Amino acid sequence: MADNQKGDRIERDYLGDRRVPKGAYYGIQTLRAFENFPISGIRPKKAFIRATALIKLVSAEANISLGLIDRKRGLAIKKAALEVLSGRFDAEFIVDVYQAGAGTSHNMNANEIIANRAVELLGGRRGDYSIVHPNDHVNMSQSTNDTMPAALRIAALSTSEGLVIALRALESALRRKSRAFDRVIKSGRTHLQDAVPVRLGQEFGSYASAVRGSAERILEAREGLKKIGLGATAVGTGINTHPGYRDAALKALSKASGIKGLKKAPDTFEALNSMADFTHFSGALRCTAVELVRIANDLRLLGSGPMTGLAEIRLPAVQPGSSIMPGKVNPVMAEMLDMVCFQVIGNDLAVAMAAQAGQLELNVMLPVINYNILQSIEILSTAIAAFTGRCVKGIEADTKRCLVFFERSVGLATVLNPIIGYENAATVAKESARTGRTVKEVVIRRGILSEAEWERLLNPLSVTGPARVKAAKKRA
Repeated sequence: MADNQKGDRIERDYLGDRRVPKGAYYGIQTLRAFENFPISGIRPKKAFIRATALIKLVSAEANISLGLIDRKRGLAIKKAALEVLSGRFDAEFIVDVYQAGAGTSHNMNANEIIANRAVELLGGRRGDYSIVHPNDHVNMSQSTNDTMPAALRIAALSTSEGLVIALRALESALRRKSRAFDRVIKSGRTHLQDAVPVRLGQEFGSYASAVRGSAERILEAREGLKKIGLGATAVGTGINTHPGYRDAALKALSKASGIKGLKKAPDTFEALNSMADFTHFSGALRCTAVELVRIANDLRLLGSGPMTGLAEIRLPAVQPGSSIMPGKVNPVMAEMLDMVCFQVIGNDLAVAMAAQAGQLELNVMLPVINYNILQSIEILSTAIAAFTGRCVKGIEADTKRCLVFFERSVGLATVLNPIIGYENAATVAKESARTGRTVKEVVIRRGILSEAEWERLLNPLSVTGPARVKAAKKRA
C-alpha cells in the first residue's frame, strides 16, 4: 500500500493493483464490483446495511470470546461495525444491488469499510490492512454464503415489524368504519349483479378481517426467518470456524438484535442451499398484496361517480383529479396502493425464480431475493400507512343512496322465498326488472303482501342476518 499525488492510494488483491480514492473507506474489491456492475444505480437498502454490520459486530464478539482474535483488533472491529450501524458510512456502500452471486461484493464492501475504519481507530491509515484485514479479521469465521442469508433474515425480521404495525392500524381503521356503518343498509352484489341485502358495516368488517388474516400470515412466516445459519461458512461444513462459534455468534446476535426466538438452523447445509423460508415469507407478502388490491378496488367501485357510479361511499378528496376536467376528484390513494401491490406481486415472482435457480450447495441468487423482499416490506409498509391515514379514516357513507339501491334491488326477491316460494319470487324479480318498479311496489301491487306485512317481514336490519325472516303462509 502506498499513497500518490493524485489523491489515490494503491491497494492490491490477487488480481493485481488498483488505485482507490484516498478518502474512501471501501477498498479494492468494492471498487472492482462497482466497475463491474453499473446496472441499476440502486444501492443496498439501509436495513440490509444495518443487518450486515450487526453480523460483523456479533462475529467479532464471538471471535473475541473464543480467543480467535486479539482483543485490541476485535474491539476496533466492533466499534467500526457500530458506526456502520449508526448510518455513518451509508454512502460508502456503493455496489449495485444486481451484483456478484451470493452477495460477495456487498460482503466485501462491508468488510473493507469496517476494516479501514478499524485501522483508523488503531492509529493507522486507510488501506493499511496489516493492522486490520478485511478477510482475515473482519470476515473471520464467516463466508459470504452464511453471513448474507443471515443478514437478510435479520433485516426482514426487523423491518417487517413495521409492516405488521401498519396492517394492524389499517385493520383498526376498517373496524371503526364497520361499526360506524353498521346500520347502513344497501344491496349486496355478486357477479356485479344485484344480490340480497347487506349492511355497509358488514362489508367493511370483512375487509378488516382480511387485513387481520394478512398480518397473521406474515407473523407466521416470520418464524421461519428466525433460523440462523451463521457458522455454516462456505458450503455448510463449518470449515474455518471454532466448534463454539455458532453458539457464541447466535447468543451475541440475539442480544444485539433484540429479536426474540432466534435459533440455530437445524441443518447448516440446507441453510445455504434452500431459500424456502424466504419464498414462504415473500408468499405471505404476496397474499397481503392480493387482499389489499381487492379491498382497494372495492373502495374505488363503491366510491365511483359521484353522479354516474355507485357512489355509496365518499372517499376523501386529497388532490385534484384531472388536468383538463375541472372539479374531478379521483381515488388516488387506492390507485397508489394498487400499484404498490402489483410491484410486490412481481417481486414475489422474482424471488420464486431466484429461489429455484440455486444449484448444489449454494443459491447464488440471494442478492435479488434480498432486494425484492426488502423492497416489498418497505413499500407495503409506507403505502398501507398512507392509505389508512389519507383514505380509510376519512371515508363517509351515503346512507340515502345505499337505501335507494336497497329498495330497488331485485335481490330483495330472494328474501321472499320462504314466504311465496322460489318460482313466485322469480316472477316478482322479473317484473321489477322489466317495469322498473321496486320489488316492494310489485309485491304490494300484486297483493302478495300488505304494506304492513312488508315492513314487518323485510325490516332492513332483519334481512341481513341468518334466520331473520320467519316463514309465512305462501301466497301466489
